[in-house]
Amino acid sequence: MIKENQKILNSILVLIDGIIIAFSLVLAILTRFKSGFFNVEGNHLPFQAYLMSLIFIVPIYLILYKVYSLYTPYRTKTIFKEFRNIVKANFIGLSLLVTILFISKQIHYSRFVLFLFFIISILTTFIERLILRLILRKLRQKGFNLKHIIVIGSGDLAEEFIIKIFSNKYLGYNVVGIFDNDKDNGYQINGVPVIGNINNLNKYLDNNIIDEVIIALPLDEYDELNNIIDICEKCGVRSKVVPSYSQYISSDPYIDEVDGLHLIHMRHVPLDNYINKSIKRVIDLIISILSLIIFSPVMLFISITIKLTSPGPVLFKQNRVGENGREFCMYKFRSMDVQKEEVSSTKWTTEDDPRKTKFGDFIRKTSLDELPQLFNVLKGDMSLVGPRPERPFFVKKFKEEIPKYMVKHQVPPGITGWAQVNGWRGDTSISERIKYDIYYVENYSILFDFKILFFTVFKGFLNKNAY
Repeated sequence: MIKENQKILNSILVLIDGIIIAFSLVLAILTRFKSGFFNVEGNHLPFQAYLMSLIFIVPIYLILYKVYSLYTPYRTKTIFKEFRNIVKANFIGLSLLVTILFISKQIHYSRFVLFLFFIISILTTFIERLILRLILRKLRQKGFNLKHIIVIGSGDLAEEFIIKIFSNKYLGYNVVGIFDNDKDNGYQINGVPVIGNINNLNKYLDNNIIDEVIIALPLDEYDELNNIIDICEKCGVRSKVVPSYSQYISSDPYIDEVDGLHLIHMRHVPLDNYINKSIKRVIDLIISILSLIIFSPVMLFISITIKLTSPGPVLFKQNRVGENGREFCMYKFRSMDVQKEEVSSTKWTTEDDPRKTKFGDFIRKTSLDELPQLFNVLKGDMSLVGPRPERPFFVKKFKEEIPKYMVKHQVPPGITGWAQVNGWRGDTSISERIKYDIYYVENYSILFDFKILFFTVFKGFLNKNAY
């Protein structure tokens, strides 16, 4: 019944998505040419010509929505992950449309209309999915569209799973009972009774309608796993495993395959995806080039002031540890008196550090000393956004003292980061800082990067811990 409901829901979703895609393009055209918000000069394609393009646009976008898992069951998928997928699908769709127009030399088709379409399509599709999600959750809370499941196991793992199911009723799971070899029938976990042992599973599945079997066995009972899966497949019932090592896996793991052998990634890193990494690199190049042009007068002024107020070079160069543990030379405007390498590479900067020059104290507090790192971004050593890179001496130290410290090196380091805009910079807790860095590593998205850049502009440059 659940499978049939999902097929019906998917068919409705495809139809609604098609209507929304068409509506988004129409709204983009009207906004561009009829709203009065924008100047309309010269000739442009008639309204009918834009509508004809829907013959190609709608199928392309529906295929992309399918590719980005927007029609897979999202009972347990977060709204944020679904939003990311909507943005990705629309970004690829926009890129394809622009490429097609370029190749076919359609110079009169407004690129600005496509940009408006991109924005409107994301917003309307997200609103549609949000409304649908809320409707389905309300229905499930009232007992409709439920998935009837049984749990295999009665240990701590099974108990934790059952508690979470009852705490999140909007997911729509009804735990019918528990099968376990070590507990007698009638034994209960959070009100759910044991209704048989694993030897009775085959007969029970044959005589009852069950949507899923959840296997929550401890590691020392995994010898039963193959038998349980065989029984489920024989009865045509889906089975899922709650791994006993789940505490070591990130919140969004994914699986690779090597010649039929599955590999579970213990941590989900979105920037391992080539498309994500390429998009991030393109954005880095565009913004860093524009920033260098905009800030060139400021950088020239700082360079001259440093040269006039203290002896030594304008730039301070220092080895830092970047992506995958590789060292690179990071640039900053010099804000301290010239000192020996062994001192600068091993001594932490403090609020009243006597090594700072007067002008250096100003550019550190305003973060203007970081501007030369835009050249590091151009070189590819750094990104605009990412965990801040540290000196090799401290990396070796923190690696041994702070759990998961090296996880931050799985992505490119940044000029600014999630930890920094939340106040964790300067002489603050490294343990707290690394929590924010790991959150960024696991939750990267284009929108998240822009959010961090926005916060950097309004509260990141001037910070009480910037010294």
